[in-house]
Amino acid sequence: MYDYDLLVVGSANVDLVIGVERRPGPGETVLGSDLAVHPGGKGANQAVAAARLGARTALLARVGDDANGRLLLESQRNAGVDTGGVLVGGAPTGVALITVDPSGDNSIVVSPGANGRLTPEDVRAAGPLFQASRVVSAQLEIPLESVVEVVRRLPSGTRFVLNPSPPRPLPAEVLAACDPLIVNEHEARVILGGGTIGDDPAAWAGELLASGPASVVVTLGSEGALVASAGEEAVRVAPVKVDAVDTTGAGDSFTAALAWKLGAGAPLVEAAGYAARVGAVAVTRRGAQESFPTAEEVGAL
Repeated sequence: MYDYDLLVVGSANVDLVIGVERRPGPGETVLGSDLAVHPGGKGANQAVAAARLGARTALLARVGDDANGRLLLESQRNAGVDTGGVLVGGAPTGVALITVDPSGDNSIVVSPGANGRLTPEDVRAAGPLFQASRVVSAQLEIPLESVVEVVRRLPSGTRFVLNPSPPRPLPAEVLAACDPLIVNEHEARVILGGGTIGDDPAAWAGELLASGPASVVVTLGSEGALVASAGEEAVRVAPVKVDAVDTTGAGDSFTAALAWKLGAGAPLVEAAGYAARVGAVAVTRRGAQESFPTAEEVGAL
């Protein structure tokens, strides 16, 4: 019996968000909306998204001993996330600077802060959390060596889900543990070496599978997603048509929902379809964690 449906190992940031009519070019200044401050970070976002859907969720992360860190801890606890694995101190809390244009698309610059101090030693010290978790999810806003240590600490039978964002080349050891590896087009290109990958998502998925993962999910924005597993034909997941206002955090809610459903025993295609509905609700609302739906809201969609 597992204590947690999902353990998220990753980043916790404060998001500073400004709406803009258009993004500035080099050397250009543009006026934006009032500054909005939101709890964020890919790890913290995934933990809140899963907990809000009903998953028993724990977070392993690091925040600063400051007001931003306290804001993040409060957000996690209010969502029902177990924050016993959140470490405090070592550097200021991470910050993400986000601009959002009228179409809902965003651009993000991240100052890692305390996220860069989540070390392999911290991961090793959290052994009981890993033993108690059915699924472990990670991203790349923490040091890569810490993600490698996560893979090495996975108990037998615990599933590993990775969204390699921001993307970078990955060691074979990490790729081999992924089930699934969740990527968009940009992330797929980086993982595959940065060259031209063509315009066929099924081909990207096939190349990614050849690099080691047991399964791959390629997210395609308004075109849905594609699911591929070793030895099986790739399957398209239909998009959910909504009017997007802000895509911030949508990928994190997708990953969290998919990881939770996998832990509950759903086949990968079914889990991806559910995750697409979760992400669709999220993009109809502004902000990251504030936009994440409950299971009842997803059902209503």
